[in-house]
Amino acid sequence: MNKFKISSEFEPRGDQPKAIDKLTKGLKDGKKFQTLLGVTGSGKTFTMANIIENVQKPTLVIAHNKTLAAQLASEFGEFFPDSAVEYFVSFYDYYQPEAYVPGSDTYIQKDASINDEINKLRHSATASLFERKDVIIVASVSCIYGLGDPIDYEKLSLSLRPGMMKDREEVIKKLVDIQYERNDINFVRGTFRVRGDIIEIFPASSTENAIRVEFFGDEIDRITEVNSLTGEIIGRRNHISIFPASHFATSQDKIDKAIVGIEKELEERLKELRNEDKLLEAQRLEQRTMYDIEMLREMGYCNGIENYSRHLSDRAPGSKPYTLIDYFPDDFLMVVDESHVSIPQIRGMYAGDRSRKQTLVDHGFRLPSALDNRPLNFEEFESHINQMVFVSATPSQYEAEHSEQIVEQIIRPTGLLDPLIEIRPTENQIDNLIKEINIRIERNERVLITTLTKKMSEDLTDYLKEIGIKVTYLHSDIKTIERMGIIRDLRLGKFDVLIGINLLREGLDLPEVSLIAILDADKEGFLRSETAMIQTVGRAARNSDGRVIMYADKITNSMNRTISETNRRRSIQTKYNEEHDITPTTIKKSIRDVIEATKVSEDEDGYNANKMSKEEIENMIISIEAEMMEAAENLQFERAAELRDKITELNKKLDE
Repeated sequence: MNKFKISSEFEPRGDQPKAIDKLTKGLKDGKKFQTLLGVTGSGKTFTMANIIENVQKPTLVIAHNKTLAAQLASEFGEFFPDSAVEYFVSFYDYYQPEAYVPGSDTYIQKDASINDEINKLRHSATASLFERKDVIIVASVSCIYGLGDPIDYEKLSLSLRPGMMKDREEVIKKLVDIQYERNDINFVRGTFRVRGDIIEIFPASSTENAIRVEFFGDEIDRITEVNSLTGEIIGRRNHISIFPASHFATSQDKIDKAIVGIEKELEERLKELRNEDKLLEAQRLEQRTMYDIEMLREMGYCNGIENYSRHLSDRAPGSKPYTLIDYFPDDFLMVVDESHVSIPQIRGMYAGDRSRKQTLVDHGFRLPSALDNRPLNFEEFESHINQMVFVSATPSQYEAEHSEQIVEQIIRPTGLLDPLIEIRPTENQIDNLIKEINIRIERNERVLITTLTKKMSEDLTDYLKEIGIKVTYLHSDIKTIERMGIIRDLRLGKFDVLIGINLLREGLDLPEVSLIAILDADKEGFLRSETAMIQTVGRAARNSDGRVIMYADKITNSMNRTISETNRRRSIQTKYNEEHDITPTTIKKSIRDVIEATKVSEDEDGYNANKMSKEEIENMIISIEAEMMEAAENLQFERAAELRDKITELNKKLDE
């Protein structure tokens, strides 16, 4: 049996050994909830990798966005090169859900662009869970959305071995049943082709390798894995399992039973609508549903088949849907990264989805059973938890209330300390701030300033520019391309000061920043809460001379707790460094890590749309769209977002 085994040149250091031992013991003792309270830069991912190696459990890691999930999957993949580290996020590059706006009588049809590479990775993730135990799946909150029945998914898999008595036509029929398409010309993922006594199958979970099954009469003679493009034989296989091409695949018996259930529900719903004198809604619902039934009957599939998942899975009305979590064995481990963000996100998914679908049901666009195609509500999500580890620098109340053990990881392997915090009065605060900025400029260091309003950030930027300081601002109106460019320019020294409302954005781990100034620190609220303050203070923890100045006329509870917590951590870190003769040094981080995609963009962007003809702009859009899709397939989401923004700008110029 395959086992988790870390491959790394690093050994646990600082607080990592203690955290690993305590959390491992807690899991082995059966603790359901634990928290790893790890400060910025303390190596939390490496700690979790060691814990996974110790407990040897299939693990689901939940992150709050695709980009963070991709980073974590990459890191875990490096730690466990011989295990199955999978990536499971929404497979849409673009997604406009089906919706209806009663006020303007506007129906919005579902519109989506599916990323084939991510779809492949989703299938690879679920297939891995049936084939081995050493599996880590890094997922976004899409893991709580409805997926097909795992029992059907496993039962419908096609298992083949050399020497097995199997008729060729029987294999072909089975492939069609599990939604593989026969295509003898365009051989792509999710298809198969037939050449005499040879069937070649391109599994839904594969990137470039296909399976060649050779028959001798009614017997499988040989199974080989081949490169789908060149035909080169990769190796012989003694066994192969082909899983369905769709997570919503089901048996013909279940489809027939589902159709009966859908027809019965349609009849009851039409009676309700007609009794309420909603004749238009009744006609609309009957027409749409009968078309879907016909497609299911003839093809075994229809657009929007997920809306009938309750019937296809033979579930009771209102019952929870099957999700990725159901594909895991009962004894699995769940890790929630940045739990202070991820848990509220999971909690909020159900209500928004329910509201949109209820409107569709009320106006005859969907049967009431469509409401059961939904994400888990929070209580249902909790019922799936076997053992969970929350990971955050600022755990929220939920983690505090549920955790049987909170383990701190405060000592950084680099020896860096949490920054010093000073409180200064608001009177003459700008003059005072300018002096501090000039000190940092002389040392070739950078400054971040947080404000409460967009107007204040812009006004302060203008004022500092007038006195000769290289400064710019960052807020939600700044587009992706510009935002990444600003961050790059700050690191390169084109700007010395960056001003913003919320500087907790991903990508703002800037070692060059030695000073953070928090204006209006005493204005209690979301942006000046304890969690926000601690996260902001952490931005200065990458520099050995990191400082934070809070400009305030009083000390609020949030300020007090932030200062106390930071000082507590700093004292622990200082004591450890003294005992182990460690000198904190500023992290050296390649600028290329932050700006590579932007730099490529600049190299290509040597054009001026104002000087281009209509035909040139149209050709440019086609070229950029192709690049955007390639970036998305390679999971370079920030690059794809930049190109999307660029296409929008060019389309506007085209309209003009």
